[in-house]
Amino acid sequence: MACAGLKHCKVALGFAVIFDIFGFTALFVGLFVPLETKGRDFGDLLVYTGAVLVLISLGGWVMWYSGNIEGIPKQKDLSGIGNAVERLARNLSRKMYSTRRVHRGP
Repeated sequence: MACAGLKHCKVALGFAVIFDIFGFTALFVGLFVPLETKGRDFGDLLVYTGAVLVLISLGGWVMWYSGNIEGIPKQKDLSGIGNAVERLARNLSRKMYSTRRVHRGP
């Protein structure tokens, strides 16, 4: 499968890629091609349009990346080291709580 590594949110990926292609094309055409009609230069218009399209594509990239983040593993999936860290944090929290109660007084 060619798209197996893309996982989820293929529509957002397509959106981002298409807007990047159009945006960079407009940007580079506006920069490097002399576009004068009746004494008016339209290169700046394409540069600004390309920059806006590339910025819009950034939203597609964020949606695609956010959609591919895997969830937190379930409690039963944690290995032994995860349980040890959890026990250590719980014991440390209890010691801090009991120390705070002793120093405060009644």
